[in-house]
Amino acid sequence: MSELKILNNKEIKEIYKIIEQQWNAKIKLDYGVLKNNKNRVFIISKDISRIDISNLRLNSIGMYFCEIDKQGIRLSIEGSQLVGPKATKNVVELNEEEIKKWFKGEDLEKECKDCNGFVILKYNKDFLGNGKYKDGKILNYVGKTRRINL
Repeated sequence: MSELKILNNKEIKEIYKIIEQQWNAKIKLDYGVLKNNKNRVFIISKDISRIDISNLRLNSIGMYFCEIDKQGIRLSIEGSQLVGPKATKNVVELNEEEIKKWFKGEDLEKECKDCNGFVILKYNKDFLGNGKYKDGKILNYVGKTRRINL
């Protein structure tokens, strides 16, 4: 029995709707979309439909795109790189010093006038991931395995 569920068009449109509300980004991905029992969303080639995954025990397949919870959608680093170029709100521009802190796993003290909830972090033209803006701070969600020591 698979722990992944292939999402139908209605469920995928709901994800797009939340992304549009949070970042004012209209996206349409030409991928198959799957969700595991921990509400993590993965995108993969639509050719996945040719494979019977019902008898496989999979936790993940394809590229991790985001996690859905009651607070909204938290994009992965790769997810922020797909959504970021189309986002027009809740995007925070970082400087070089802030980037170093971010990739070390530290939260950032940063004022963002019109930000709320999950924000996409950007440096020049690069999108670096997702953090949660709360009370003048951006909470860091970079996984320990992806952090670097500078």
